[in-house]
Amino acid sequence: MKKALAIDVGGTKIYGAVIDEKGEIKSEIEKHFTPKTFDEIISLFKDIISRYENEVDAVAFATCGAVNNTNDGILGSTGNIVKEYPSANFKSLSSKPVFVENDANAAAWAEHITGASKGMAYSVMLTLGTGVGGGIILDNKIYKGKNGAAGEMHFKIRTDKHRKCTCGAWDCFEAYASGTGLKKTAEEITGNPEITTYEVIENRERPVMQKILKAWQDDILTGIISLANIFDPDCIVLSGSMAEFADIEYLEREANKEIVTTPFKVLRASAGNYSGMIGAALLALGVK
Repeated sequence: MKKALAIDVGGTKIYGAVIDEKGEIKSEIEKHFTPKTFDEIISLFKDIISRYENEVDAVAFATCGAVNNTNDGILGSTGNIVKEYPSANFKSLSSKPVFVENDANAAAWAEHITGASKGMAYSVMLTLGTGVGGGIILDNKIYKGKNGAAGEMHFKIRTDKHRKCTCGAWDCFEAYASGTGLKKTAEEITGNPEITTYEVIENRERPVMQKILKAWQDDILTGIISLANIFDPDCIVLSGSMAEFADIEYLEREANKEIVTTPFKVLRASAGNYSGMIGAALLALGVK
């Protein structure tokens, strides 16, 4: 059975593991803090690859940042990793074939092949964390757009310049649906700039926290309705650390009341915490 070395590159952590064409992890998972310099990042990549290269058929990267349509390079930095990162020459890192994909796209593929959206030709995955990632599957293929940058969840859900997004624009979906967005919503409702998302979650039985979570979920709902109207998917899959606090049944019921397209499901991701690595490995090994 073919195997790939999968490396998941984030702004704070880098993971690595050997994964087979069934999406099963076949080695210990390496965990490293993301180095602060470009040279150290490349050195870490080489170090990980050197230990596994002889036992795998390909090297697969699931990475932050948009990835080009030839799956060998980064289009631009995400701001949470060193600015030189897009200049990385991934193919030079191994004598084996090297495949690169955006981490959210890779995670969406893992859900499509092994997880919640398995068997569904049309799906959208939202990763709800500090920010919001997105992966779109259309006709059993990842939709990447003309250059590879599709799936960014920075469409507007308000027009009154209420909340600035990390991308520099106003009122993007990410600025409301993310964990950061939940904190901002909590600050606005309580008037307490020190409140944390942890406090909201831990005290969610209190009426004020329920009000905060309801407002946050309704912002997620607004985005889901828009995505369903645009893509007419079989399902929208919610993943990431904040997804477990979303009311899946509520979102599905209310969204289906408002869409002008056909009914769809809202599902919780099931491919696991390492779905980015799994999806990248499956893609590198040509699993469809």
